[in-house]
Amino acid sequence: MRTLTVRTLAIVSSALVLAACQGQPPAKPITPEESAALKPADARLAGLYEQACKSCHTVADTGAPLTGDRVQWDVRWKKGEAELVNSAINGLGGMPAGGQCFACSPDDYKALIAFMAGRE
Repeated sequence: MRTLTVRTLAIVSSALVLAACQGQPPAKPITPEESAALKPADARLAGLYEQACKSCHTVADTGAPLTGDRVQWDVRWKKGEAELVNSAINGLGGMPAGGQCFACSPDDYKALIAFMAGRE
């Protein structure tokens, strides 16, 4: 009986581990309207986002990845947090240096990028 219980426990544990490995469902694109409805939970970050990020990161035609669109952000996220923060601070493509956030610290950029990338 003990062997059966241990074997059953091992099978159930293996199934749980395999299920956990499946991770999240595949990312799907979101619309600019869905993107525009998102905002950081933190009031200070929400203010910075409204002033500096939202005008580009909720409009598809700007070329900026839409806030909350994991399809667009996952490719960028693979570059690593340090590279994304560096791009925000120094500018990239059509984004000006600092992303027009004159009050942002490096930690603010980290938090804003994580929020926009859907990883907060």
